[in-house]
Amino acid sequence: MRAILDKGCEVLDLTLTDSQKAQLIDYVELLNKWNKVYNLTSVRDPEEMVTRHILDSLAILPYIKGQSLLDVGAGAGLPGIPLAIANPDLKVTLLDSNSKKTRFLLQAKTELGLDSVTVVRARVESANLEQQFDTVTARAFSTLNVLAEMAGQHCNDHGVLLLMKGTYPEKELQNIVGNFWVDDVLVLDVPGNVGKRHLVRLQRKEG
Repeated sequence: MRAILDKGCEVLDLTLTDSQKAQLIDYVELLNKWNKVYNLTSVRDPEEMVTRHILDSLAILPYIKGQSLLDVGAGAGLPGIPLAIANPDLKVTLLDSNSKKTRFLLQAKTELGLDSVTVVRARVESANLEQQFDTVTARAFSTLNVLAEMAGQHCNDHGVLLLMKGTYPEKELQNIVGNFWVDDVLVLDVPGNVGKRHLVRLQRKEG
């Protein structure tokens, strides 16, 4: 796992300390352990988790804006936990409505010593959060338009929505309405991942 992570960070041009890499491996091992009972991810092989979960999450690190991030529908903590490990100064809130998943997230926060991470169990559309965020991200579990409406309320006036998709979401991009506009669609070259990955960056409209 460490060799895959090292090579992936090199390709992504990310500089992480040995301690951070060890945390990421510990997270994969914890995820693999809990996954046998809680079914947190369909990926069963730890080495594949490094590629499809850790490196996939770290690929958006250069596009994070500001010092606060909300991970909507965080599930097993992706991309929020890898991002929190890679940037300890980033204040990360993990939001999910599933009690089993938030139980795992709390355990991961404790075992990995992630003091910068907050876990909230709530639905994104009704979550009563104490603040708005510089960056709101999600591994897009719904259409871009729905995500912009539900998650956008938690993004501050100068913030950004970073929505991770697979193939280029051409039709979804044409249907975005409301308070956000499409700033860019970036191709994510995730090391070792044969699937297509895109990052849609939405900005709040002024006025």
